[in-house]
Amino acid sequence: MSAGSDLISLIARRQNLDDYKQKHWTGSFAEYLDLVKRDPKVTRTAYQRLYDMILSKGTEEIVVNKEKLLQYKFFEDPDANGEDAIFGLERTLISLVNILKSAAHGYGTERRVLLLHGPVGSSKSTLARLIKKGIERYSKIEEGRLFTYGWKDDGDGAEEYLECPMHEEPLHLIPPEHRAEIVSLLTDEEIPRVYDLKIEGDLCPFCRQMFNERMERYNGDWSRVVQDVRVRRLILSEQDRIGIGTFQPKDEKNQDATELTGDINYRKIAEYGTESDPRAFNFDGEFNIANRGVIEFIEVLKLDVAFLYDLLGASQEHKIKPKKFAQTDIDEVIIGHTNEPEYKRLQSNEFMEALRDRTVKIDVPYVTRLQDEIQIYQKDYNERKVRGKRLAPHTLEVAAMWAVLTRLEEPKNAGLTLMQKLKLYNGKTLPGFTEDNIKELREESEREGMLGISPRYVQDKISNALVAHPTERSINPFMVLNELETGLKHHSLINSDETRKHYRHLLSLVKEEYEDIVKNEVQRAIAADEDALTRLCGNYIDNVKAYTQREKVKNKYTGQTEEPDERLMRSIEEKIDIPESRKDDFRREIMNYIGALALDGKKFDYRTNERLQKALELKLFQDQKDTIKLTTLVSSVVDKDTQEKIDIVKARLIRNYGYDEDSATDVLNYVASIFARGDVKRGGH
Repeated sequence: MSAGSDLISLIARRQNLDDYKQKHWTGSFAEYLDLVKRDPKVTRTAYQRLYDMILSKGTEEIVVNKEKLLQYKFFEDPDANGEDAIFGLERTLISLVNILKSAAHGYGTERRVLLLHGPVGSSKSTLARLIKKGIERYSKIEEGRLFTYGWKDDGDGAEEYLECPMHEEPLHLIPPEHRAEIVSLLTDEEIPRVYDLKIEGDLCPFCRQMFNERMERYNGDWSRVVQDVRVRRLILSEQDRIGIGTFQPKDEKNQDATELTGDINYRKIAEYGTESDPRAFNFDGEFNIANRGVIEFIEVLKLDVAFLYDLLGASQEHKIKPKKFAQTDIDEVIIGHTNEPEYKRLQSNEFMEALRDRTVKIDVPYVTRLQDEIQIYQKDYNERKVRGKRLAPHTLEVAAMWAVLTRLEEPKNAGLTLMQKLKLYNGKTLPGFTEDNIKELREESEREGMLGISPRYVQDKISNALVAHPTERSINPFMVLNELETGLKHHSLINSDETRKHYRHLLSLVKEEYEDIVKNEVQRAIAADEDALTRLCGNYIDNVKAYTQREKVKNKYTGQTEEPDERLMRSIEEKIDIPESRKDDFRREIMNYIGALALDGKKFDYRTNERLQKALELKLFQDQKDTIKLTTLVSSVVDKDTQEKIDIVKARLIRNYGYDEDSATDVLNYVASIFARGDVKRGGH
């Protein structure tokens, strides 16, 4: 057997033919009515199905700056490869889902265009793409089923069916005068339901012609007409243009309303004799094919004014007007997106007033939480994608830090810097600021996230850094920061020198912050001698215990009792900025903490107290840095003893902080050059 045949057999064995049959179910109209009685969800509107699809992935409650928020797991792109996952837009997504919920229950927003509004690169298109992909996947599973129908063709004897070109709901076949009674008979009170069963909308022009011809043929016997109908399962597909449409405006000379509502098929006019025969019409405009699903309008406000009438009718009346035909019912979610300049133009254009009145604006800002921005870049620059290269620790972090700083507004509180504001938003605690302050900061900065640098610009510059250093195995933060700075000269969306100057200033802030981060890591790597830290901690605790209990300490070497070593205790406490006036409180706090652990039968370990661990590490670093003489790293000659100590520090950087051999060497050299300048701040940062 050949390798090709083996592969074919392999795929054949893995096929699920039962699943294929379910997805391609066909049946009579009577069988469909039975199905509706058992499972009324199959008749949901486009808004109801979209809302249920989002909820089907589940939710979880998260707390962001003391505020409880509902997170919808659907937007994490769980069924795909995570390419379209959305980070940090919880409030935006809550607004969107609330609007969809209102529309699903018929409270009015189903008659509006959902307008995603935000700066370039703020994930408006990603959000629309997620919704389109999601509704496509949902239609393939049992929970998301929907159905359409076709007419038996009276052609050459072979049993063929002419499909409804608008993929409409089969219940439209029930005459309006009988709908209320049929709905009551189809409603089983014992079956739980979220939405009431309704039959809204009439047959499309094509199906109306098929219906009327058969009514005439069967002398008005409706029961015989529906025997000519075959109902089938409908799978939505953007590729096949079924239930998912996308419209992108072109230049005004090339815009044509038929792209939205279909056009006459001139080849068929000869066959059917008239332009107004629906069989001589292609119902293949974006509004037609998106029926039962979603239509996305890219840059919706660039539409020609003539197109807006189609859009207004589609949103408000749920009807479109194909050329030569009566108004035709549609059932679809209309999502448009636009950027800030286009939206401002809408506000100042009186012709657009009707559109403004029929849109629900959903702001999609840039991310303002550092951790979320880092995740955006991690999605694109991970080991799987950046082959043969490594990104040194903090490379994506510094790029994200700069991007977020460009989006933040200067705090009105004079005691708070922009960098501190960034840290507060990212969940760090700062002396004198509580999580309640964060709410105030957000409220005083209404435009925050609607201006600043796009993630796309940062992604482009990270890509530049990766290709601009072909011989380097490791890309470090400075390479990326340099690319970000160089690119500002030619950035097409920065239209003032003042803004450019501000962005350069922010880059210098980021460099300072990175300097602090790496100094701290190297300091901790030097002081990461577990035994020495444990000894220092034991010594400190013995002295604190004696001090708080007004006792003396026994000197381990001389055996004599002595006063607690105030100098030792203060040299540790000063590392974490404990003032003289607060030392007693801090020492009592430590003893209470140890006492509480003892009551639970647990032993004290300095690693469980983050502040104390930091103080001990900085103290040990201060004691040891002179023995290592890091400054000798910048010279070409290093003695064997120093080299061994440096190798230990390097190994700790690799093990504890994610460096590799090259980046650990780079960062040690960099920190050594800082020490050589005599630029080490007391106590790190």
